[in-house]
Amino acid sequence: MERIRILMVDDHLIVRRGLAAIFEAEADLEVAGSAGSGEEALALARQHSFDLVLADVRMPGMSGIELCRRLRQEVPATAVIMLSEFATEELVREALQAGARGYLLKDVDELELVRSIRSVVRGEAAFAPKAAALLVNMLTQAGEGPGVSDEEVALLRCIAQGLTNRAMASLLYVSENTVKDRVVELFRKLRVKGRVEAVMEGVRRGLL
Repeated sequence: MERIRILMVDDHLIVRRGLAAIFEAEADLEVAGSAGSGEEALALARQHSFDLVLADVRMPGMSGIELCRRLRQEVPATAVIMLSEFATEELVREALQAGARGYLLKDVDELELVRSIRSVVRGEAAFAPKAAALLVNMLTQAGEGPGVSDEEVALLRCIAQGLTNRAMASLLYVSENTVKDRVVELFRKLRVKGRVEAVMEGVRRGLL
């Protein structure tokens, strides 16, 4: 089994130790690095290969969001999940614009945290319910945008929440094949190749 190599970044050692205890209990997760600052994490990422970086949003010096931005520029193959004590519309927007594939709160359930890490490494998105609600609210306020239908707006909201095609089909009362076709069309309109890019492009265009 190929293990997921994780770099933990938080200025509180006790948080990193708690996360390490969770990950070490999972056969497919490996704590491959630990850093107490954004600067230290960036140096480690330049020297070693990580599948995912789990970073606190606010840290002294280089913030987690700035770290995410630098990581996406220098090691784009490494996925980033932001971890925070709180979620605001501004922080979620900035995290997405920086290239984060997920935004979770520190009170996240252990099983959900592990599930989210696996999902993000597969190329999906992972957002805490509150962060997802903020994304939906931003979408609603922004409107559907040029060339995007009401159905596609609803689909983009589901994507922002990290729902699977099956879950979206159930929520939208359509077949799974219909969802797949609509997702393909949405990606075509947004000129993106995947779900994370779709959310990021929505932010860039002012839809989120």
